[in-house]
This record gives sequence, structure tokens and C-alpha cells, in this order.
Amino acid sequence: MIPFSPPHIKQEAIDEVVDTLKSGWITTGPKTKLFEQKITEYCGNKKTLCVNSATFGLEIILNWFGVGKGDEVIIPAYTYTATANTIIHTGATPIMVDINENDFNINIDEIKKAITHKTKVIIPVDIAGLPANFEAINNLVKTSEIINQFRATTENQKKLGRILILSDAAHSFGATYKNKKTGSLTDISVFSFHAVKNLTTAEGGAIALNLSEPFDCNEIYTELNTMSLHGQSKDALAKTQKGAWKYDVIDAGYKGNMTDIQASLGLISLKYYEIDNLPRRKEIFTQYQSAFAKKIWAQLPIIEDNVRTTSYHLYTLRIKNITETQRNEIIQNIFDNDVSVNVHFQPLPLLTAYKNRGYKIENYPIAYQNYSCEISLPVYQDLTNEQVELVINTVINSVEKIIL
Repeated sequence: MIPFSPPHIKQEAIDEVVDTLKSGWITTGPKTKLFEQKITEYCGNKKTLCVNSATFGLEIILNWFGVGKGDEVIIPAYTYTATANTIIHTGATPIMVDINENDFNINIDEIKKAITHKTKVIIPVDIAGLPANFEAINNLVKTSEIINQFRATTENQKKLGRILILSDAAHSFGATYKNKKTGSLTDISVFSFHAVKNLTTAEGGAIALNLSEPFDCNEIYTELNTMSLHGQSKDALAKTQKGAWKYDVIDAGYKGNMTDIQASLGLISLKYYEIDNLPRRKEIFTQYQSAFAKKIWAQLPIIEDNVRTTSYHLYTLRIKNITETQRNEIIQNIFDNDVSVNVHFQPLPLLTAYKNRGYKIENYPIAYQNYSCEISLPVYQDLTNEQVELVINTVINSVEKIIL
């Protein structure tokens, strides 16, 4: 069976974890702080805080910005549930909008229609690793028409004076937009280092701070770091200094820190990210593109255009002119031939939690259309060329068995 997305763990990463285990320091400590520095250097943003998940990263930023009951946060209907769940947890309302037909990302015209005086945050999602149209989104919230609608209710909202752009970059670590890496494309971005992501720490994530003056990203980092440790004024590492046992609790915070064990995996993965990981993923994408371009029924994903390059996270193949039922039959046939595939994602209005909140898939026709014919193919560093060919042949045979 060809698996869908197993992690690639080098012996050097195992050795780094063992080194951490032997060091006597396994929670948040020097390796986490080093990992944060390395991410900042790689992405070109101003400051980075590593956390236990992208989900936590999104939620703590929403709370930091003062999002709560009565507020609205705009998101694409086509995303993983974590994007919306974090908004629900704050008491605010997710405002779902439709996506682009060609690239799965949030539609700028639909964003414009959805903005009201209640809108506090927009969360674009870089589906499959391809960045959203950040220039258009950033420019939109800085127009006088949109700024005049904005109603600031907290100090951070007043300081920013406009809608916050919070990028859900869970898929797009290493992607580029106008020659800039994700993490440096907007106000704040959040990465995922979950087990299936390109760069993994088993579980984990990072908040890439990139706010301009009058904000000080170093100060925000300190505040978020405190709030990720129950609001405690000193972390465990700081308390190891002589006589530094005493601490305060500034506010009722959360528990969301990354550990040095996780950071050990991340440090080695990042070290080889541009050398081994992205090049191999690109080779697999290229092999898929070349094979499926010959098929009139295949709609290929965008992997680069004049401003964007994907992180090669997911290969989202679409089959033209099929129904959801046919797509499901194709997937079953592929599995029956010992190849694992997936679907990314079920639009949120299809899920019970959001159906019950009144969201209707009929209001998001492009999201449903893209979902109903999409199949995600295996992409990972240890997938061989021979296995890629097997995937290709299996997919072609399965599709043509159903549609021809």
C-alpha cells in the first residue's frame, strides 16, 4: 500500500531529539528559541513564536486582537474546520465566503461583499500551499471606504485602525508571493507543523509576527509568550536563573507552548527544507503535471504563476464533469488498488457543526464544485519515481473505468 503522507525523519533529527532528552531540558527552552530565530530568518518576518499547533496560534491572535461576541471574522468556506472553530471559541461569528474556481483560495470580490462594521479580521487560507492574493487583500483593508466602516473596540484594534489580516498558512511554509516567503506577506501568519505537513515537529505550529509601527513585534512576542504559558510572567527557562523562582500571573492565559523535543525535529527539518524537501516535492508535482496534462478530463492544480509559487504541500487533481458520487467511486477504486488518496477539504457548510449553525452549501457553489471533483494524491519526500508512476497509472485507470 502506498501511504498518503508519512513523515520524513532523518537520523540527524532522531539524534537531535536524543540530545534534547539527554540534556535535562525537554520543555520550552533553548532549542525552541533557536527554532523561532531560524524561522524568522527563513521567512523574513519580524518575530516568531512557536506554539503547540496552528489552531492555538489562530485562536490566541484572535484573542490578542480582542475578537469576541458580536464581531465577525471572514474566512473561506473551503478550509479545514480549525479555521472556523477558533472563531467560534472566541464567541465571534465566522462569515464564510466562496472561493476562486482556479486555485481554491478565498475570492477577493466575495470578501468585499462580506465586510461590515462588525468585521474585525479576515483569515485567508493558503489551500494546498499556494498563497492567496495578498496584495489585493492587504490593499482592500487599507482603502478609505473599508477603514471608515471599521469599529475598533480594543486598544490593539484602535492602534491598527483597520481590519487585521491573519493568514492561515498551515499549508504554505516555504511558498512565495512576489519573491517573498509566507510569514512575511501580511500582518500575522500562522504555520502548522503537524505530522502531515511539509515541515513537521509531530504536532506544533508558529505565529509569524509582521505588524508595522506603531506595533513592536518584540513586545507582542513577549505578551503572546506569556499568554501561551497560563499568563505566567516567567517561563520555566527564566525561572532556572539563580533566585528567579518568583513569578506573577498577568492574566488568565492558555497552555500552548512548543517543547524542545518538538523543536529538535523542526530544526533539522528546516535545515534541509530547501535542499531536500521542497526540491523533491517539486519533482513529484512535475511528474504528476506531465502525466495528467495528457488527459482531457484532468484539471491540473496551479503550482506557480507570475507572482506565486506553491510549497508543494498537496497535489489537488480535479476530474472535469463528474459528480461527487463518481469522484467517491474513483477514490474507492484507487484504494482498492493499494494507493492512498484523500480529499482536501469538505467545505465547512457540509459539516454537521456548521450545518447546525445555519450555513448552507448552496450559498458556496464554487466551493462545492471544486470539492466534488477533487482528489489529493500522495506527495512526500520518500515517495520514489516508480511509486509516483504507480499512483499515476492507478488514478488514470480508476478515472477512466468510471467515466468512460
